[in-house]
Amino acid sequence: MTLTTLESSMRIAYLEDDKVQSAVMKEWLEAEGYVCRAFDNADAFMRELRHETYDLLIMDWELPEKSGVEVLSWLRGDREWDLPVFFITHRDGEADIIEALEKGADDYLAKPVNREIMLARIKALVRRHSGRRDHLEVSGFSLNKDNKTLTLNGEPVDMTEKEFQLAWMLFTNIGRLLSRDHLLESIWGFGPGLMTRTVDTHISRLRRKLGLTPENGWRLKAVYHQGYRLEQLTEQE
Repeated sequence: MTLTTLESSMRIAYLEDDKVQSAVMKEWLEAEGYVCRAFDNADAFMRELRHETYDLLIMDWELPEKSGVEVLSWLRGDREWDLPVFFITHRDGEADIIEALEKGADDYLAKPVNREIMLARIKALVRRHSGRRDHLEVSGFSLNKDNKTLTLNGEPVDMTEKEFQLAWMLFTNIGRLLSRDHLLESIWGFGPGLMTRTVDTHISRLRRKLGLTPENGWRLKAVYHQGYRLEQLTEQE
């Protein structure tokens, strides 16, 4: 299956303390076009998730400081983090699988891992989680991912391809913080930590072109040192 630009640049955070296994998995994922950040301890992984955003989390169970299930319980305790979680671990007992799924894992695969099966499961998991949307309708906005067009109240909005991709990411993540690094990697293919005003400039253009202001029921909010969040306001707000 051919991946779209946004799908292929999906960001994955991978928690695995076995450095050999981690290196192999990272190589497989990046060969598919995914952006993969590997972590070998739970504390660093959790710190990262507090200020960075990802599309998928892959975790091992048995870790030095905290178990994968403990990390999962922490993650699911925050209602804003509705991220798909894929457990890949040596623990293959029925009780272990049930426990992980009941704690909030979305899929579970026992080691040793078959590369093709793992990649197929990741694609299926992301499809289920995202609804495999190619078209989106929300409050007068209509976005078509196939031909990269956007209309507002039936009228086409003139946009560049990058502006459309940014709009698609924002409208498919309403209420969710998207970090600047996430947007730069997913849309422009830039590495993390790059100092550039590219995202800010495109955000400003979208806010103006699409009327994403409180007067129109929207707030496109900059979160200091983190990223941007598109919020749909209620009448009370």
